[in-house]
Amino acid sequence: MESVILCRYGELFLKAGNRRAFERILADNVRAATAEVSGARVEQTHGRLLVRVPATDADDAAGRLQRVFGLVSVSVARQVAAKEDLDAITAMAVEEARAAVARDRPASFKIEARRSDKRFPKSSMEIDRHVGAAVQAATGLPVDVHAPALRLGIEVGTDVAYVFAGKQDAPGGLPVGASGRALLLLSGGIDSPVAGWLAAKRGLALDAVYFHSPPYVGEKSRDKVLALGKHLARWQALRSVTVVPFTDAQKRLRDTGPAELAVVLYRRMMMRIADAIADQLEAGALVTGENLGQVASQTIENLTAIEAATRRVVLRPLVTYDKVETTALARRIGTYETSILPYEDCCSLFVPSHPATRARAQDAEKVENKLDVAAEIAAAVAGSERVAID
Repeated sequence: MESVILCRYGELFLKAGNRRAFERILADNVRAATAEVSGARVEQTHGRLLVRVPATDADDAAGRLQRVFGLVSVSVARQVAAKEDLDAITAMAVEEARAAVARDRPASFKIEARRSDKRFPKSSMEIDRHVGAAVQAATGLPVDVHAPALRLGIEVGTDVAYVFAGKQDAPGGLPVGASGRALLLLSGGIDSPVAGWLAAKRGLALDAVYFHSPPYVGEKSRDKVLALGKHLARWQALRSVTVVPFTDAQKRLRDTGPAELAVVLYRRMMMRIADAIADQLEAGALVTGENLGQVASQTIENLTAIEAATRRVVLRPLVTYDKVETTALARRIGTYETSILPYEDCCSLFVPSHPATRARAQDAEKVENKLDVAAEIAAAVAGSERVAID
């Protein structure tokens, strides 16, 4: 027996002349998400993507599709071939309702019919009434049009109709790759993985860069970051992590400049190195987990001084989030438990007790002029390791 998974998208409807290109990218991402499901087939219809899978694999496939950016919801449906036959649609709806009652024991239900083919002889409201009466007679469930425990959906298309019980939310946004490629500065904390997830939701395909400072930071910190990369890869959000040795550059910056500028100097060097790696990966932007005012060093002045060292636009998806909001999203997307593992990263090394809060780019440049910045960047890039994330 075969199931059909209805995949709905929302924002893509607003893309006018570019809509077909966005739909093609989304269809490719859906195929990639279900590639390991034996026999999965993806079809494009008007306003929908259909994924046909063996019924035994439907739940697995639906779970994978719930992590595809660009989709707003999915439903595992049954197909009725004779779409002109309201009795056949009704029988299928009764069957789905009985299965839902046995599985979930809902307290009420509602029929939600959608008739995209206006040639069908019954209106959506007439379908609702006819099927609803049959389901109520078969199950004894009361109808609740405002807050039903069970929503039975019916979609009547050009050739067939689909019947399903409920919808599962998907992340929405734009399909990954529709907005280009960016490089995520990924640490082991809570913020940067969430920033990467939000960037991917806006259609950015991501690679990541991680700055590693052994022996002060151990291999478990590196493993933690790679584990976070794998979490993001499950959302099709990440392709690789470039691990950059940062110890020597960090120590030289610490020893050359005043202590209060250390954090700004570290971040400016990270941005320059990230720029060089982004050149290799053809990434058009950098993405960070920075947040305005979350820590003393993240002021407008400091962020301005840091960004002055880059050649690319710096995207900060979390700039207005508070920690409660970021933590809630980290829990929802599955990165939180890994992020709170007690392994430090280089951002916590050699940090002064009173960092500058109003740094200026020219003050940082005076320190950097004492170093061979180009050589520092070249050494860091040459010593880096790119790890592919499956």
